[in-house]
Amino acid sequence: MKSDTEILVISGMSGAGRSTIAHRLEDLGWYVVDNLPPALLGNLIELVSTSVKKVAVVIDVRGRAFFDDLTKSLAELADLGISRKILFVDAADDSLVRRFESTRRPHPLQGADRILDGITKERERLREVRDSADIIIDSSALNIHQLEKKISDYFHEDSGSDLRVNILSFGYKYGLPVDADLVVDCRFISNPHWVPHLRPLTGLDKPVSDAVLGSDNVKEFLTRYQALFETMALGFIAEGRKFLTLAIGCTGGKHRSVAVAAELVSRLKSGDKLSNYKIDTQVMHRDLGREI
Repeated sequence: MKSDTEILVISGMSGAGRSTIAHRLEDLGWYVVDNLPPALLGNLIELVSTSVKKVAVVIDVRGRAFFDDLTKSLAELADLGISRKILFVDAADDSLVRRFESTRRPHPLQGADRILDGITKERERLREVRDSADIIIDSSALNIHQLEKKISDYFHEDSGSDLRVNILSFGYKYGLPVDADLVVDCRFISNPHWVPHLRPLTGLDKPVSDAVLGSDNVKEFLTRYQALFETMALGFIAEGRKFLTLAIGCTGGKHRSVAVAAELVSRLKSGDKLSNYKIDTQVMHRDLGREI
């Protein structure tokens, strides 16, 4: 059976935002099924393939024994000629603990143990699914509205883009972004934090941007990295990859990574190597505004 129906499997950590994602996809016109046993994926497609073109299926640890059938069921979809993608929503342990505590609900796997014990069990159970995911979204620093916007950016059907590139600045002191596909370390650049008149500013301010981009070897680095990234992007497009997150880090996520992220966005929009493709590029500054 060959089907034109697009299948999106939504999984991820409890409390990370699966329900928010499902609701937003419904608003975007997707047919969403929550907590479907994986063994029934093929049956679902047979039922809806003639009338529904975009199906999102939420599968999580509430499936218990059914969850172990997920890998087998996804392989069966491929045998049937049905294209599918896996979206995995994740969040840092401390963020998940705070969310469960604020709602006063137990984690589905904690039993008589602590919330963190349940999170640890779930993370281990989901490891294989996360490793095979096509899209990973980190909701640690996102509120509901920001997460909804991110889903809209990924799945808005009118974009027609060949590749969506999310350039994300961050601070290493706050941890690596879990949804990063590529990571660039900008800590080799002279740090404006140690320049008194630049310290209160950010990489979005021209004096800081000029200082960062004018540091030794930075222009050469940006030119070389742009060429490398564009070559990789061509490969991703050829492989059918639609989404890519490029994380750019410095110590605190305030000066160097912010300036470099903004510059890379500008360069990618004007680059020649990808001029025959539609590349949607957006920039986010995860840790801008935090205390350094």
